[in-house]
Amino acid sequence: MAAENNNNDRKSSSAVSDMGAWAMNVISSVGIIMANKQLMSSSGFSFSFATTLTGFHFALTAFVGFVSNATGLSASKHVPIWELIWFSIVANVSIAAMNFSLMLNSVGFYQISKLSMIPVVCVMEWILHSKRYSREVKVSVVVVVVGVGICTVTDVKVNAKGFICACVAIFSSSLQQILIGSLQKKYSIGSFELLSKTAPIQAVSLLVVGPFVDYLLSGKFILNYNMSSGCFIFILLSCALAVFCNISQYLCIGRFSAVSFQVIGHMKTVCILTLGWLLFDSAMTFKNVSGMFVAIVGMVIYSWAMELEKRSNLAAKPLNSVKNSLTEEEFQLLKEGVETTESKDVELGYTKA
Repeated sequence: MAAENNNNDRKSSSAVSDMGAWAMNVISSVGIIMANKQLMSSSGFSFSFATTLTGFHFALTAFVGFVSNATGLSASKHVPIWELIWFSIVANVSIAAMNFSLMLNSVGFYQISKLSMIPVVCVMEWILHSKRYSREVKVSVVVVVVGVGICTVTDVKVNAKGFICACVAIFSSSLQQILIGSLQKKYSIGSFELLSKTAPIQAVSLLVVGPFVDYLLSGKFILNYNMSSGCFIFILLSCALAVFCNISQYLCIGRFSAVSFQVIGHMKTVCILTLGWLLFDSAMTFKNVSGMFVAIVGMVIYSWAMELEKRSNLAAKPLNSVKNSLTEEEFQLLKEGVETTESKDVELGYTKA
């Protein structure tokens, strides 16, 4: 009984931790988008240097990781430098390609490219890790994608350069999210420990390359920008929220999967549309509302499907562990013995509990 109570406590504690990671990611992501909207919009501070701003984000994240390691709050584990550099290259290409995709494509096509990341992640996980998904999970993902598509996709215009940038952005972003989970498992490293190792590399590279990328995107150079105190405060706010956003991203992918993180991302889209309507007087049409409703239904179905999959995996685990500890012949003999015992019990008029 005590063991069962401890097991239930662990399950409830894990569920609370999962919910905390999910809530941190949603709140910090929505907060950073709202801060950046004020920072970058023409009605705000017109700070149109998105790539360099991302470099600032990772610089503060790297500083927090350094302080945490120095004070003993977190432990530094070994990860080969070539793995860290490879991951940073993929992550930085993802950031730059997303920015170029948004610049060269219509908002509608940009949203479609983001929606296509879920099936791309599924295919890549199947190719790289032989991971398969149940029918219920596939159906729920389709419902989520359709719902978000209804409420976000408007005009769809495609051009060759924009299409290439979108393809690079989709591939690199999907690969980055898969790499986060695989590196954590491969080196038994926590989400924050991994982030504290990749953040300095990303910060340095983005702060060096970022101003030139932003110049290509906006035609403006950051050194010519007239910084006000209000803009500086919002940059600090954006960086602080980015620390929580980065940590929660690694936490979520480490605890769930890249596909689950994509579904969470679409939940953030629904929250952003709602807050835009409440705070910034954005238009809210029947199309938006119906799309959000379909997306939320899809997310509920996805949660249910993942719970079913988790239970089936737990049910199969004891049998698999027994099978792995026995030879194939011993396992077959054990299976035949169980079946014979059950048939004898039925003949005698009872079954064993």
